[in-house]
Amino acid sequence: MKLIIQLPALNEEKSITTTLAAIPQRVPGVDVQEVVVVDDGSTDKTAELARAAGAVVVSHERNRGVGAAFRSGILKGMDLNADIIVTIDADGQFDPDDIPKLIAPILEGRADFVTASRFKDPALIPEMPGTKLWGNRFMSRWVSSLTGQHFYDVSCGFRAYSRNAYMRLVLTGDFTYTHEVFLALAFAGVAIQEVPVRVRGVREHGQSRVANNLFRYGWRTAAIILKTYRDYHPLKFFSKIAVVLGGAGLALLVFLGGFWLRTGGFSPHKWAGFSGGFLLAMGVFFVIIGVVAEMLDRIRLAVDEALYRVRQLEREVRGRDGANGPP
Repeated sequence: MKLIIQLPALNEEKSITTTLAAIPQRVPGVDVQEVVVVDDGSTDKTAELARAAGAVVVSHERNRGVGAAFRSGILKGMDLNADIIVTIDADGQFDPDDIPKLIAPILEGRADFVTASRFKDPALIPEMPGTKLWGNRFMSRWVSSLTGQHFYDVSCGFRAYSRNAYMRLVLTGDFTYTHEVFLALAFAGVAIQEVPVRVRGVREHGQSRVANNLFRYGWRTAAIILKTYRDYHPLKFFSKIAVVLGGAGLALLVFLGGFWLRTGGFSPHKWAGFSGGFLLAMGVFFVIIGVVAEMLDRIRLAVDEALYRVRQLEREVRGRDGANGPP
C-alpha cells in the first residue's frame, strides 16, 4: 500500500520545513509513503527547502494556480504508482497527524474520496472572518443541491483519494480545484465521506492565494461550479435557462393577449409581443442546445471511462516492470 502526500506550495518558505517535518514518518496501514511538493512558480526558497527535507519536488516555471498545481501533483502520484494520494496545504493550517484518520475510510473500503471537514462537528468550527464562514457554508449548500447529497465542507484542501477516485479525475480549472473535484466525483458515483478535524482558521504566515480577495474567489469559483455542472448535466443546465427565458416570454405574450382582449388593439404594447416572441424562441433554442449537448455528453462519458481504463493499464504495466526489475 503506497501513500503519496502532496503539498501545493507558492512562496511558503516560512512554513514548508515545519509542515514537512510534522508529517508522520509511519502511517498505519501504509507500507510505502512519499512526499511530493508542487512548487507553483515560487520566487523564494520553497523548492530548495522542500528538497532538503527529502520531498520530491515538481516545479512550475511560473505561477499557474492551485488547480494546475493539484493536477501536476495527481499526475506525479500516478507516475509513482500511488494507491492513496493525500493533499494537504503547505501553510501549516492542517495537522498532518490527522492523515491516518483521513485515509482510514479508504483502507477500510468505506469510501474512495475522503475530505477533512471543518464544519461537520460544531465543536471543531475554526475561528475565521464571518464572510469566509458564510461563503464556505453557501458553497457547501450549493454543491450539495447540485449533487443531491449533503456536504458540510466542500472547500477544504485536506483530502484523501483512492486510486479509483484520483484516476477518474479530468479537471480543467487552474484557479482552484476543490469544488470541481467534489462535483466530478459525486457525479461519477464515487463514495464520499467527510471526517471532522480541527484546523487553524487563519494562516500563521502570509495570505491565502486563493481566497485573499473574496469577491474574486466567489466569482471564479462560481464559474468553475457552473461549468462543471454544465459539462456533466447539460440538459438540466440548459433547460433551466430555457425555463427562465421561455417563462418570461410567455408572461409577456399573456400580458399582450389580455390587453388585446380588453381593448381590441396592441398599441402601445407591441414591444411585449416582439420581446415575448424573442424570449420564447430563445427558450426553445436553449432546449435544443441542451438536447444536443446531452448527446455529446454521452461521448464525453465514454472518453472519460476509456481514459480511466488506460490509466489503470499504465499502472499495471508499471507495476509489472517494477516487479521484474531492470533487464
